[in-house]
Amino acid sequence: MDSYKWFSLIFILHLFGTTSVVSSSSFSSKGLSEIPSYFLKFAKKAELVDWMVTVRRKIHENPELGYEEFETSKLIRAELEKMGINYKYPVAKTGVIGFVGTGKPPFVAIRADMDALPLQEMVEWEHKSKIDGKMHACGHDAHVTMLLGAAKILQEHSQNLKGTVVLVFQPAEEGGGGAKKMIDEGALHNVDAIFGLHVAPDLPIGDVASRAGPLLAGSGFFEAVISGKGGHAALPQHSVDPVLAASNVIVSLQHLVSREADPLDSQVVTVAKFQGGGAFNVIPDSVTIGGTFRAFSKDSLMQLRQRIEEVITGQASVQRCTATVNFLTEEKPLFPPTTNDKDLHKHFQNVAIDMLSIHNVKDMKPLMGSEDFSFYQEEILGYFFFLGMKNETHGTTGSIHSPYFEINEDALPYGAALHASLAARYLLEFEPESSVGRINHNHRDEL
Repeated sequence: MDSYKWFSLIFILHLFGTTSVVSSSSFSSKGLSEIPSYFLKFAKKAELVDWMVTVRRKIHENPELGYEEFETSKLIRAELEKMGINYKYPVAKTGVIGFVGTGKPPFVAIRADMDALPLQEMVEWEHKSKIDGKMHACGHDAHVTMLLGAAKILQEHSQNLKGTVVLVFQPAEEGGGGAKKMIDEGALHNVDAIFGLHVAPDLPIGDVASRAGPLLAGSGFFEAVISGKGGHAALPQHSVDPVLAASNVIVSLQHLVSREADPLDSQVVTVAKFQGGGAFNVIPDSVTIGGTFRAFSKDSLMQLRQRIEEVITGQASVQRCTATVNFLTEEKPLFPPTTNDKDLHKHFQNVAIDMLSIHNVKDMKPLMGSEDFSFYQEEILGYFFFLGMKNETHGTTGSIHSPYFEINEDALPYGAALHASLAARYLLEFEPESSVGRINHNHRDEL
């Protein structure tokens, strides 16, 4: 412990340039509390802010969908090279993994998602999307920029890091399960913990929000084709009507939550897609429906999946129809619930309070939205939080996944500094058991 405290002391002395001589025995956790505010001050330097704004706007102008983020990945790699940061590429087709620090355990990761959405941007401004039908409407352009900003902060202080920070630039969060593919290709090798964030347009700038335990729901998708026998609408007795069957299916699916689920176990089943015939007087041969289901436990999620299939096929047969159900697991894998580790929650609160003050660190209720960050949490300790970016002077901006969504670029330094602080403080404060014995047996030779 003496050497650990001495290293931490050197880190603080280096950051603040103090000339006083202090023995390792007098070092206290109060010194560590200075790191977040120092990193935020560093992130708010005009030169760094201007650079982050420029990077964010370049990414925003050139949005790319999941597993197509080739130009975004190229930009990330170019910036990492300028910083002198080693990286691995490709990972999960377009992903990038960077390494800052000693190249030795312990390893802690910070993650950003890179993909855009298939939306036409409706915000008229100088840096509007140049790609028709594609837009960064979920803030992933800001997420990438903040992680690059954190990389710059950490690289400036890399000689003081007690271990290695792994920078995870991930493709295909929007339904493509990019996190799972990153894991399959070794993104978490030797990593003890991972942190991630998401911008929040309704949370004031300088505020953060999260909670221990379940934060976001697990989710899945389904599509069903209900087949009958088409015919003239004036002669329904000669047809087997799939529209009627599909209507009964939709009503019955709602009973899964209202009649079968524990009222204290939040669940959602929503049918958002209904496609049938194209004429007013023709009963179609088939109808296609689709939707999503959500829950805060994997058991509840799997129960919903089973019952959705049973209800669709059963109700279709009542109306003399047949049905096939596809859960689209290849294109849209089942997302587990996002559940924050309790110890990491304490770590997050300590870091965020030291940076932003206790009044700006909010405890939030769980949300039924989902995040593939949860795949990381199934493998190692993980923590996810929301970063405020509400622009009080500009007024209300569009919500996430809206064509009117906008980023408040004043939030960029906060995200960069929080990423860097969470990682640096983790390496200084934690000595995970999982890293013991790794130094000799699983050294990362690529570093």
